[in-house]
Amino acid sequence: MFVMDMDHEKYDSSLKTVNNASYTINCLAPQAKVIHDNSGIVEGLVITVHTITATKKTVDSPSGICGVMAQNIIPESTGIVKAVGKKMVKQASKDPPKDISGYNEDQVVSCNFNDTYASIFDARVGSTLNVNFVNVISWYDNEYSYNNRSVDFMAYMTSKE
Repeated sequence: MFVMDMDHEKYDSSLKTVNNASYTINCLAPQAKVIHDNSGIVEGLVITVHTITATKKTVDSPSGICGVMAQNIIPESTGIVKAVGKKMVKQASKDPPKDISGYNEDQVVSCNFNDTYASIFDARVGSTLNVNFVNVISWYDNEYSYNNRSVDFMAYMTSKE
């Protein structure tokens, strides 16, 4: 299992089976790497929110019900997460490679993201419980961005053949 910009360089063309990790890992890993490299992570808790249940289609249905559900995720603003270092995450989003980490300071909802970024840090929301517990919100488009990471990984694999 590989994640672009995390460990993709460990790919070896002798491997018979490879995996581009999940879309959740592709979102989590870039932000966790930046935070860990700059501040260190001792423990972590990951919560993913899916607005579409197992009984609903994961893409828009003809009735549009799923589309409405997926377009209305709104994070609760609890202040900027200062302990994470807003400036370090913003700087990391400017560094190569492109399309891995994004940065957002706008007031947004989930339908605002149809993007190639694997992970888009939201500087407006999140919370700090204490110096060791920080809640970070990061957005991603699980189909479009994940497919872009898959293409990136396949291109990288091809370059190593």
